[in-house]
This record gives sequence, C-alpha cells and structure tokens, in this order.
Amino acid sequence: GFLTERSVDAPRVCAELLLSHVFGCERTRLYMEVDRPASPDELARLRELVKRAGQQEPVQYLVGETWFHARPFFVDRSTLIPRPATETLVAQAVAWARGRGAAVRALDLCTGSGCVAVSVVAALVTPRRGPFEPPAVPVEACAMATDLVPAAVALAARNAPRHGVERRIEYRAGGQYEPLRPDEAASFDLLLANPPYIGDDEFAQCAPNVRAHEPVTALRGGPDGRRIVEPLVRGAARWLRPDGRLLVEIAASQGA
Repeated sequence: GFLTERSVDAPRVCAELLLSHVFGCERTRLYMEVDRPASPDELARLRELVKRAGQQEPVQYLVGETWFHARPFFVDRSTLIPRPATETLVAQAVAWARGRGAAVRALDLCTGSGCVAVSVVAALVTPRRGPFEPPAVPVEACAMATDLVPAAVALAARNAPRHGVERRIEYRAGGQYEPLRPDEAASFDLLLANPPYIGDDEFAQCAPNVRAHEPVTALRGGPDGRRIVEPLVRGAARWLRPDGRLLVEIAASQGA
C-alpha cells in the first residue's frame, strides 16, 4: 500500500523483491513461509529500503540485481538497468550466429552491466532447450566488451563468472572503438551495441526514477539521440569481417 500510494511501478513485485532480498531467499519462498516472523534487524532494513523505493529509487539498485534473458545480473548506479526490450538484440544475435554455423567473435560496445555480451556468449556455448524446442547445437563463441565508464567495465566483469563465460569475454575501458588496436581491424563477426540513444525531448518525458537515478551517460544521445549511434554505425565496417553483422538498439523514431 505504501508503494502504491507513491506511484511506484509494479508495487507488489517491488515489495516482494525487497522482502526476498532482506530475508535472503527466492521470491517463491515468501509464499511458502507466509507466517515467518521478521527479526527487528530485518524490519529495520526493510523499512529503510521501502522508504527509498517510495522515493522512486529503482528496486534493482536497492537489491543490487536484476534479471535479463532468464539470467541474474549484478547492477549498480554505474550502469543502465537492463530492459526486456534489449532481449530482442540478444535473440537476433543468437539466431544469426546459430544460422551461420561457424565460430563467432563478437564486439559489444557500451556494454554496461555486460548483459548483452554474457547472454549472447552463454546462449551460444551452452544453449538451453525449452520444453517444446529441438536441441540447439553449441556454437564456439567469444567476445570483447567495452564501456566508457570504468566502474561499469568492472561490474560487467563480475557478471561473466555467474554464467560460466569469464574466460570467453575480454573487457576494456574506453569509448566506442577507442580501446581497440589497429591489428584487430576486420576481426569481429558480430558487432552489438545498446548505446545511449534518447534525445533531449524524449528524456524529459522519461519516468522520474529513470531521470533521477540511472546514469545519463547510458541514456542521453544528444539533441536528436544520434550523437553516439551515428559514429558507431559509421565505424563498424572497419572492425567487422566482410560477412559480419551489425546489430544496434535504437529508438523507433531513428529507424530511417
């Protein structure tokens, strides 16, 4: 009720995430132990977190974790909170790589939490099978991931071991193609990016919790949102192999 009154998005989910974080359990455990009493310390911690959530602080930052592409990822204020929309980028990359039928070396620019690079590589080397899906053939894959923010690079490197791909992903700090060496030209099969692409007008309409708490360096792309996207696209040909694929998340208004 407290969160609902303060217009927090998905208040019940938010409350469950905070409870399970304080209790150190999965969300399903809350319903299995509905009469479990909370200790005074747990209540104090929970009240502080609920207060902060009521002030529109994202619950993902409060608990230090979020889920993306059916996998948990560490998040903090150095990075954008991964969105479900970006799972489309992962799905497109994985489908292309599997159809190609050869080893894949990917470059993930603006990696943030590392969720794209980790999800793509993990999905290729250890494919999961759904209940009604045929088994997928593993694809040999590795990646390089870069980000302008050193703290984000460090966070991304923490996420790789959670999914068994730490030996397959190299992390470098720097903007766009800056961390790459000249001898690495034309060495990538797949170039991925979820860059800052929100224009000034659109940013003004973003939810308060986004504007106040998520890093603007991961969101804002200049007056028209294309300040990062355009040089990224222009520079891709130098680093991609001739039969490579470029996949970039952009705003719907930027498609043309």
